[in-house]
Amino acid sequence: MNNSPYILIMAGGVGSRFWPASREHLPKQFLDITGSGKSLLCETVDRFLRFVPLDHIYIITHNHYKELVRESVPGLKPEQIIGEPTRNNTAASVALGSMRLNKQHKDAVCIVAPADHIINDEKEFERILKLACQHAEQHDSIITLGITPTRPDTGYGYIEFEKQNESEVHKALAFKEKPDSKTAAMYISSGGYAWNAGIFIWKLSTIMESFRIHAAEIYEVLIKGMDVYYTDEEEHFITSEYPKTKKIAVDYAILEKADNVFTIPCDIGWSDLGTWNSLYDQSSKDEKENVALSKPAYFEDATNNLLLSRHDKLIVIKGLEDFIIVDTDDCLMIYPKSEEQSIKELKEKLKETGFGKFL
Repeated sequence: MNNSPYILIMAGGVGSRFWPASREHLPKQFLDITGSGKSLLCETVDRFLRFVPLDHIYIITHNHYKELVRESVPGLKPEQIIGEPTRNNTAASVALGSMRLNKQHKDAVCIVAPADHIINDEKEFERILKLACQHAEQHDSIITLGITPTRPDTGYGYIEFEKQNESEVHKALAFKEKPDSKTAAMYISSGGYAWNAGIFIWKLSTIMESFRIHAAEIYEVLIKGMDVYYTDEEEHFITSEYPKTKKIAVDYAILEKADNVFTIPCDIGWSDLGTWNSLYDQSSKDEKENVALSKPAYFEDATNNLLLSRHDKLIVIKGLEDFIIVDTDDCLMIYPKSEEQSIKELKEKLKETGFGKFL
């Protein structure tokens, strides 16, 4: 890379599948979910600080969380925190962040990444990103990182890519929705598929042109703000106009339509940390396959459990198998791991039952 890329971190989600640790007023990206001593957002920022300066890092989040971002990442200038008045999905977030960046850093390369992913091999992650940035700069390409699958997982979207290529950068042929187990097994055996990590690399000019062509309903709303971005009028413009943008993921709005999309299949120790089970899978376990992200903890006749507590009290677990145990200041949840996909539905039931203040 001739110049350091700019980083756009998306940190506006609620993290509802991580309830009760993640709440609407304090979502998972601002929590120390992994037991590292740092929030997921801080870990993400630190990962990029290995090869870019802090003034190249921008964070887009919901207006309710702007203060949490300031507290989490001291040293950010006000213009490096972009507030969204509504949650309009990732395409609108990417478009707004890209337009603002392009106004001051025209034609720079940008890396877009979620705030809540885990990357265990940070050295390889850096190498892959530098390769992607170089390709995006030289070829006006859109790069999406692909994760080399380790199992026929049905919880991820897949990228089908062109295998007849000795380069690490492959043409993306198609994007596949979360498959059933039989289809996922076929993807793995074919060798031409990768998990879609949701980490993107492109030149700002390239992605803006892609929005103009493929997502005009978003582009035409936000391009009107080019004269007011980074001025005192910006907040008023975003507040009034941003809610008008179409609610759609950037994958559907751009990647599935563009013909200049490439992927780099890689093994970087990645997890999207979307569910309690994904946290369990990537965490260290004891001899009975229990995960204790809180200390002190004692397990007896217990296997395959996940424990997270925010308190320095001894927690004793006996006779449980395959459970999620989460202990917060005002809530204790003991829930079967096999039913974690119903946690979002559980939240709705709790709200209807009058327990909304715990959400």
